[in-house]
Amino acid sequence: MGSATTQALAASIQTLAAANGVTLETARELFAAAQAIGESSQLSGALADPAAPAAARQNVVSAVFSGLSENTRTVLKTVVTERWSNADELIDGIDELAIRAATIADSSADIEGELFGFSRVVASNPELELALGSRLGGRDAKAALIDRLLAGTTSAPAALIVSSMVRQPRERRIRQLLSRAMRIVSDQRDRVVATVYSASALNDAQRARLADALSRRYGGEIALNVVIDPTVLGGLRVQIADDVIDGSIAARLADLRQKLAG
Repeated sequence: MGSATTQALAASIQTLAAANGVTLETARELFAAAQAIGESSQLSGALADPAAPAAARQNVVSAVFSGLSENTRTVLKTVVTERWSNADELIDGIDELAIRAATIADSSADIEGELFGFSRVVASNPELELALGSRLGGRDAKAALIDRLLAGTTSAPAALIVSSMVRQPRERRIRQLLSRAMRIVSDQRDRVVATVYSASALNDAQRARLADALSRRYGGEIALNVVIDPTVLGGLRVQIADDVIDGSIAARLADLRQKLAG
């Protein structure tokens, strides 16, 4: 991400945060805007052109997206006023705002957990991953498949995020898209995501103790994503961004074998 994009995204996020009445429909409209811009090189070029006056770019938003809500148009006008490194990063920025809007729309939904759960389903089902990532299938068919898979099991914000991502993957694999969405949701909620690998499921008390310990270490609220991994044998392996805390029995055995061999 270029420095121009970093500044543009920060300003756009502030505008979204200041907007009143952000709903799931706001998120849906932002996803639709990102798709429309991504499908038109002429439109994306006009909106990302740093040489064009900001007022002219805002006028394009007013003309093209006149059917969208005032909230959404206000956010989009801020987006196009900013200077982005390129058109692709502008579209990515609008996508991120859509994910953030979906997160704002329902503060009680466990969106991170639901996205993580679906990513595990995809990881364990190569045929599903292929069906969602193949260029042969139409985007509407993929979205319909997502709707069937998530119906009744996932919150509306999480379902919208996944459905929208498979409609416009822009050369990215579904698990890559899900990981990015989880990071954005966690950032919007000011949380740190910890992926925990354990040989067996953690009970509520164990989860609470682990979250509390990690919160003290990293200085923020912790969201735990637990992966059941028999190769861990016992203990836990925790990954937070690039940090790995490996207290598993498997790691201790490997360390012991290395010492004996040396």
